[in-house]
Amino acid sequence: MKVHNRPNQVTAFAVTAPGLEPLCAAELRGLEIRPTVDEGGVIWNGPIESIARANLWLRTASRVLVRVSEFRATAFYELELQAKRIAWDRFVAAGSSVEFRVTCRKSKLYHSDAVAQRFARTVERRVPGVRIAKAKAADDDDEATDSSDHQLFVVRFLHDVCTVSVDSSGALLHRRGYRQQIAKAPLRETLAAAALLGAGWSGDVPLVDPMCGSGTIPIEAACLARLIAPGRDRGFAFLRWPEFNQQVWIKLLDDARAGELPSSPVEIVGADRDAGAIDAARANAARAGVTDDVEFNVQPISALTPAEPPGLVVSNPPYGVRVGESDELRNLYAQLGNVIRRQRPGWTLALLSADRRLEQQTRLAFEERFQTRNGGIPVRLVTAPPPSSPSP
Repeated sequence: MKVHNRPNQVTAFAVTAPGLEPLCAAELRGLEIRPTVDEGGVIWNGPIESIARANLWLRTASRVLVRVSEFRATAFYELELQAKRIAWDRFVAAGSSVEFRVTCRKSKLYHSDAVAQRFARTVERRVPGVRIAKAKAADDDDEATDSSDHQLFVVRFLHDVCTVSVDSSGALLHRRGYRQQIAKAPLRETLAAAALLGAGWSGDVPLVDPMCGSGTIPIEAACLARLIAPGRDRGFAFLRWPEFNQQVWIKLLDDARAGELPSSPVEIVGADRDAGAIDAARANAARAGVTDDVEFNVQPISALTPAEPPGLVVSNPPYGVRVGESDELRNLYAQLGNVIRRQRPGWTLALLSADRRLEQQTRLAFEERFQTRNGGIPVRLVTAPPPSSPSP
């Protein structure tokens, strides 16, 4: 892969949860960026401004990395020579803190701490007053990889080829800033958005989540319907880069806010039988600025009433991953199927599901849209086309 080291040009990689790469690629195309899908994310080449647009607008990505160097090294002297050629001062300001996260696989240089030390020494010589944070070992989409206080560099050795990337996001992108109160089994904002986009929803038909928990799916739906940029109210690592033009970011923000709709063009409803979850959902909606766009109700699935025009019922129901738990959920899924057929004929049902046997309890014909993981649990988004008529 060609790595751009010219001013204002970058090679970027948007990291996604497995299975979400095509959705992220579609988002990037909507931003007039030409991506290539790769395992674990999406790659593109472009101006540095494209990094700002991606961080501001991507709803399904975990973070955006910029590739700064790629080289082969089988000895530390080779590594040190290549490290000196990296333009660290493009991304690290004087006096800032830097963190290296290194993984080494199937390579002669296999000691990750020793590799990190070589890079750290090079940066210290190149950038005045830089501080090196203690290295951590974690996956890119793990909460432990959040790096809002340090400039993170991700270094990967594979078959003696070293790839060095700089994180442009800082805190992981699912951290929109509104979700401070959560219910049981919280759903990440990125996966909630992926469920909406994977179901083909774009704010053009009504939506209801009958098991909304702390409201992540309805809130993401309201932001999507109103064209609210998911990154408009948070900071990013690239804003600290010496070469980044702050006026570019100011214009992007101004344009994003100018394009927002004043209210959702369709009805969005979130419901849950847990009153505490609904309290949390309302508080989260207020922080997201969509209080008037989502109706939250304390009610069971059985209270779902008929509504027109047809729309989307979407939810992240309990998975029943513990032994014996799935048996208790059969009635819940069966009830959901019955209510959809009786009360919402013509509506599409979309579920994030971890158990095909539970899906079958709905007696609806599901189609798989994507497979991914939620909190380490394999799940898939499935959609059922609207029943032709209510069951007697």
